[in-house]
Amino acid sequence: MLKELRVRNYAVIEDVRLEFGSGLTVLTGETGAGKSLVVGALSLLLGERASTDIVRSGAESATVEGRFDIHGHPRVESRCGEAGLEVEDGWLIIRREVQREGRNRAWINGSSATTGLIRELAADLVDLHGQHEHQALLNRPAQRDMLDEYAGASSERATVAAAFDDLSELEAARAGLLEKVTNIRERADFLRFKLKEIDRSELAPNEEEAAENEARRLEHSEELLELSGGMAETLYGGDEALLDRLGEQGRRLNDLLRIDASAEPLRELHQTALHAVEELGRRLASYHSRVEHDPGRLEELRHRLQQIGGLKRKYGGSVEAILAEAEAVRAELETIDTSDLELARITRRAEAVRGRLAEACLALRARRTDAADRLAIDVAALLPALGMENGRFRVELESLEEPGRTGAERVEFHVSLNPGFEPAPLAKVGSGGELSRVMLALKTVLAAVDRVPTLVFDEIDAGIGGKVANQVAARLAEVAGRHQVFAITHLPQIAARASNHLRVDKFDHQGRAATRATRLEEEDRVGELARMLGGDPESDISQRHARELLAARE
Repeated sequence: MLKELRVRNYAVIEDVRLEFGSGLTVLTGETGAGKSLVVGALSLLLGERASTDIVRSGAESATVEGRFDIHGHPRVESRCGEAGLEVEDGWLIIRREVQREGRNRAWINGSSATTGLIRELAADLVDLHGQHEHQALLNRPAQRDMLDEYAGASSERATVAAAFDDLSELEAARAGLLEKVTNIRERADFLRFKLKEIDRSELAPNEEEAAENEARRLEHSEELLELSGGMAETLYGGDEALLDRLGEQGRRLNDLLRIDASAEPLRELHQTALHAVEELGRRLASYHSRVEHDPGRLEELRHRLQQIGGLKRKYGGSVEAILAEAEAVRAELETIDTSDLELARITRRAEAVRGRLAEACLALRARRTDAADRLAIDVAALLPALGMENGRFRVELESLEEPGRTGAERVEFHVSLNPGFEPAPLAKVGSGGELSRVMLALKTVLAAVDRVPTLVFDEIDAGIGGKVANQVAARLAEVAGRHQVFAITHLPQIAARASNHLRVDKFDHQGRAATRATRLEEEDRVGELARMLGGDPESDISQRHARELLAARE
């Protein structure tokens, strides 16, 4: 609910801070005092389009800030979380600023926000009835949701939504597969050519690296023969071979050890060196014998590497990439062969889900039809007592060509307030006062299921008085038992029913008009009600009548 509203430099309002509680709160005051300005400021806070005309003369900007207690409203907290906004301890603070030069800014809990997000959150926080801005019940989706709440059709709605989502997913899969197959068929000749070229090349993993190594050996075969042969000769096979010289050094080492036995560890080192040189020499000789000089094979390898290079330029940066491309192409072409079976499978599933959706829509429509009749009777029964003797109300259910996520029909509230006229959509109801009272009748009937915590009624008392005023007051008080309700009123019957009474006054402040709001306690309320009764507010009769009104609310 709305706990606090701060308005600064808005029209003639210099700085007003209002605190609110639960139940019915009324704003009263002389005509022109600025009561509707408070509603206008609240409308701005809730996302209404801003005009620079509202900035108070002499000020650079107008600001409106509201503090909402959103405990028990998880949908609002969830939407804030989706938008990246932090909600601490269940409080939501919305602030809007309109600058004289035309720049508008908005914040939610201190973070910059769009007016679109504010309007979205506001729809779950406040219903404002009077002018047509911010009236949630004037749009058909809100009316549909309200009817479903009244019908207790949440289960049927969820079943319809689940079936529709499943069907949408299958239809998207079918469309995607058809598009993919069409695309593949358009490219089929090219794909087959590509696959044939790659398969014909008979590429093998790591083939390129092996071919490059072999080609390098063949290109340098003479040098390899010379190097390996020379080293083998030096180590193992020549007249002055290192192996022979190490053998001679072994004999010298034996002579040394006969003299000094402590040098015995040197013998092992000598044997190791001798064996290592012998092994190295043998291996070099073996390597030398295997070195090939084959110009024909070299030419063959060069041709193969050129072929691989051409494939790499066309189909990928490596042999592995080319092979992966071939597999991808093979899979694409296989899609054409298997698409008919897959499309048939999707179609069968879609038909089954479509049947499930149709059944769910029928169950939801049955709920809606029954609830629509009951709601129409209940609302119509309240209209005469609210000053609309010839009022008629009905809920229209218009079938859609195709079912949607919310069912197979469009829901719209229709009303007629004058004899001889067929009920028309709520948005076409003439006066703000009549519309507010129609909304009051709806809210009275729907009070138990309406989730919007705060209701604001402006102009609800336009053109009524006497018995009707008492009925409107009683209905407002009834709705205020389940909601926080604000009413801008000139009628003492309504003001007397309030649990919170604010009087709005216009006064002169430093040569300029200004507006203030004062919370009235019991005796002050007596004086204000006496004024509203139209007689002399100081007379005993007016004050006694005011006290009687206050006493009657009990």
